[in-house]
Amino acid sequence: MSITNIFCFWGGLGGTEVVLILVAILLFFGAKRIPELARGLGKGIREFKDATKEIKNDVESSVKDEPQKQ
Repeated sequence: MSITNIFCFWGGLGGTEVVLILVAILLFFGAKRIPELARGLGKGIREFKDATKEIKNDVESSVKDEPQKQ
């Protein structure tokens, strides 16, 4: 996986814009809070994925149960 694929969700941003955004985040939050923010973001993404999997499993199980009821 290349760096280009990782940042493709940012659209047409170039390397300079990405660096400026990262510097702004560093200045705004400070170096000590960035790992804390990253952990929180990772935890939120993990919870979102778990919730999506749970909903998907619920939908699939209800679809499987539907022909048996009829």
